[in-house]
Amino acid sequence: MSVDRTKMSNFDRERASVFHSWSAQNTIKPLMVKSAKGLYVTDEDGNTYLDFSSQLVNVNIGHQQPDVVEAIRAQAAELCTIAPQHGNPARFRAAELILDHSFEGAAKVFFTNGGTEANEHAVRMARLHTGRPKILARYRSYHGATATSINLTGDPRRWSVDTANAGVVHFFGPFLYRSQFHSENEEQECQRALEHLRSTIEFEGPSTIAAIILESVPGTAGIMVPPKGYLKGVRALCDEFGIVYIADEVMCGFGRTGAWFGYEHGGIAPDLVTFAKGVNSGYIPLGGVVINQAICDTFADRVYPGGLTYSGHPLACASAVAAIEMMERDGVIENAKSLGDDVLRPALLEMAKRHPIIGDIRGLGVFFAVELVINRETKEPLAPYGGSSPAMNELVAACRAEGLLVFNNFNRIHVVPPCVTTKAEAVEGLERFERALTTIDHYAKA
Repeated sequence: MSVDRTKMSNFDRERASVFHSWSAQNTIKPLMVKSAKGLYVTDEDGNTYLDFSSQLVNVNIGHQQPDVVEAIRAQAAELCTIAPQHGNPARFRAAELILDHSFEGAAKVFFTNGGTEANEHAVRMARLHTGRPKILARYRSYHGATATSINLTGDPRRWSVDTANAGVVHFFGPFLYRSQFHSENEEQECQRALEHLRSTIEFEGPSTIAAIILESVPGTAGIMVPPKGYLKGVRALCDEFGIVYIADEVMCGFGRTGAWFGYEHGGIAPDLVTFAKGVNSGYIPLGGVVINQAICDTFADRVYPGGLTYSGHPLACASAVAAIEMMERDGVIENAKSLGDDVLRPALLEMAKRHPIIGDIRGLGVFFAVELVINRETKEPLAPYGGSSPAMNELVAACRAEGLLVFNNFNRIHVVPPCVTTKAEAVEGLERFERALTTIDHYAKA
């Protein structure tokens, strides 16, 4: 049937033709974006918003960074695409730069189109390397939305599509604010979480477990910074039982926590590291797996059964090279750490003193969660686990009215501006957020 779309608004055309992710299609109200630059996004009506979400916590270097845009343009003029069986300087240069910032023993990089594919392939590599079927993954985690990665995921998005036959076993990680172990401090939480993980390994059978996959700092599930010693404890358990350690750095990698990779805060070297998002700030889809020497050796003379048409795409890799070089040159990692230490953490902690609806503040770098509760004593969340609430909807709308784009999930707002944010921009964003927060203070109960 012919439709005269010229008489429809862009908003209506979007809703009529595009199937949106994670949405009931009749309820979506997408912001129609015209342009973006730096920290600011402009809609079709000319309204400008401060992007405190970094979109999906991936635009680490801000929008339209000129060096990266030019690198894409230059690569497109020379070579737009080439099959992955061929070599290309953009690809090996991107791999070299990623390895330069990776753990000791990192040997090679396998490129994918995004984070979920990276996790799919890391799991496949671990299973083939060990000859074991099971993968352990924590509750309150997110690892992607394809067949294996959605089963790895430990949040409610898994429930409706969990096949229960993917060989995944979930366990509780440390999270003192809502401790599953009745801990009174971070030291207890670390010890008890490691004891729980050991028990899970022992009861599942160590000889059946190929890998443990962990977000070094869980992102979408709540930005729960692991207590001191936890990642080292997981590394020790993996070594004891011959289990591959997969560090999921898709969201927390490339500067987000004030380090190149989140696992650096734990002082450990994983066996496999998955990445995407911040490697090129999402300018062109790109992800990958950093692989240690032992797993590379497994496939030295044995065919690895996996690949992608666009693995190591020249345009994507060229954008990663430019992004990483810019981050090195401009001290982006250092800036993210300073913002967290000197601006975000102290300002958010002070904000919590003024607003009883804030239950907890936690994070690193430009990676903070503001957990909102109805009652601080009972920790009753402002929205239920796995859902939203009128109060949270009001808050998001108030942020939008303040010209602030935020990342919200369940009863939390994640304060996740780009790593290149200036202190003045961070203060401005926090002021806008607090004004919006004031509109829902009445939901708090003494």
